[in-house]
Amino acid sequence: MRRDVDLTRELPLDQLLLGDCIHHMRMLPPASVHCVFADPPYNLQLQGELRRPDESIVDGVDDDWDRFADFAEYDRFTREWLTECRRVLRKDGTLWVIGAYHNIFRIGSILQDLGFWVLNDIVWRKANPMPNFRGRRFTNAHETLIWAARGRDSRYRFNYQAMKTANDDLQMRSDWYLPLCGGPERLRNQHGLKLHPTQKPEAMLHRVLLASTAPEDIVLDPFSGTGTTAVVAKRLGRHFIGIERHPAYVEAAWGRLRDTKVLAADAMSITPSRRDMPRIAFGSLVESGAIAAGTVLFDKQRRVSAVVGSDGSVSAGDLRGSIHKIGAELTNAPSCNGWTFWHFERNGVVVPLDVLRKP
Repeated sequence: MRRDVDLTRELPLDQLLLGDCIHHMRMLPPASVHCVFADPPYNLQLQGELRRPDESIVDGVDDDWDRFADFAEYDRFTREWLTECRRVLRKDGTLWVIGAYHNIFRIGSILQDLGFWVLNDIVWRKANPMPNFRGRRFTNAHETLIWAARGRDSRYRFNYQAMKTANDDLQMRSDWYLPLCGGPERLRNQHGLKLHPTQKPEAMLHRVLLASTAPEDIVLDPFSGTGTTAVVAKRLGRHFIGIERHPAYVEAAWGRLRDTKVLAADAMSITPSRRDMPRIAFGSLVESGAIAAGTVLFDKQRRVSAVVGSDGSVSAGDLRGSIHKIGAELTNAPSCNGWTFWHFERNGVVVPLDVLRKP
């Protein structure tokens, strides 16, 4: 705990840092952030824009990117910023990086070389993609997110149940159908043009942070642009550190942050995963008197019943065993979660055993 407090004091929490991401990350202490979300440039706009021979600028999603890009220099830059990300990530932290065909495969190879452990590749299928005006290729209708743990043995956070709940009680899949950033969310300059060419939708960052972080966690965005990661992190009660080299983007991001309200604590809470539930032996609850020996348990429909024994076992006729084993045997199921299967009456109200594990 003392180490965590010391680290927090060293961090520029809830700040947007103007300048080069590698320079700023090198000043952060090691193993200090829980999650990184990165939307790196497709081209090396580090020493100035990438230009064609006719001096016109190559846009980040232009078909000419792969004709004029300096792949060796891009790989060097990618290796440097990913190395710093891995250094500042906690042992059990995770990295999200998004890109398209221009760069995501190069990034994926490099992050694996550095020791990151890929958990998922997620396809962001755009509901309203920009058309391919030249008609020489398929319309680029998706981008890819790589979700990776810091290492193979990381005990990373995944809020599985929260994702399942958000998806109408179905497992969240690795293809996400979300619209491009638009409407009032899309920032524009004084001429009505897009302020940032690749501003990501807040809905995506909401899902990313809800899936892999907890309130008070620290989220780093080394290419924060107009501050979408910071805005969603603040709203969800996470700390953020954003790094951006373009002053106009930083100014716009601060404007968004000033208008962002933090959710109330009850709205910020998420459905706990089984991994997050306290590990309590049913027998210890019998010993403490939380549930009395002799209590009759039954399933929700009252089709089967069992009696609680003094040693924490339950019995039904000739069957005796744990709440899980007897629940499975009575329903001819391969397994059973006894905490949610068995119910009992408390003050005239039928409640599941699971309520006994809650503080």
